[in-house]
Amino acid sequence: MLRKTLLFTALILILTGLPASYGMDMKDGLWEITSKIEMPGMPFAMPPQTFRQCITKDNPIPQKEEGKQDCKILERKIKGNTVSWTMRCSSPEGTYQMKGETTYNRDSFTGEMQMTTPDGTEMLQHMKGHRIGECK
Repeated sequence: MLRKTLLFTALILILTGLPASYGMDMKDGLWEITSKIEMPGMPFAMPPQTFRQCITKDNPIPQKEEGKQDCKILERKIKGNTVSWTMRCSSPEGTYQMKGETTYNRDSFTGEMQMTTPDGTEMLQHMKGHRIGECK
């Protein structure tokens, strides 16, 4: 009986010590991400942009690397297959605030990110992605 209790206790400690992201239904790897930005009052639609990123359960936030930006994730929450985050990026133009949410479905995802530029302009970025292979 003592042995079963010890095994059960060890199992609980192991499971509660794992990060929540390990329960996500997503595959680590190289992902191709397409994003489309909407801006209120903009008379024309911006063309979609596509980029690739190595996404893992430890780093599940899609983010296009921009030249001279220093980005910091201020908050990250994982609930089921959905990752939500708040991020701040500093660049020579000023500080950008971002808030996003992405829902994974094993080897694909959809998501949105709201961004406020240094001059107060609000943008909404729609994202979709799919896994294309292993990280290099």
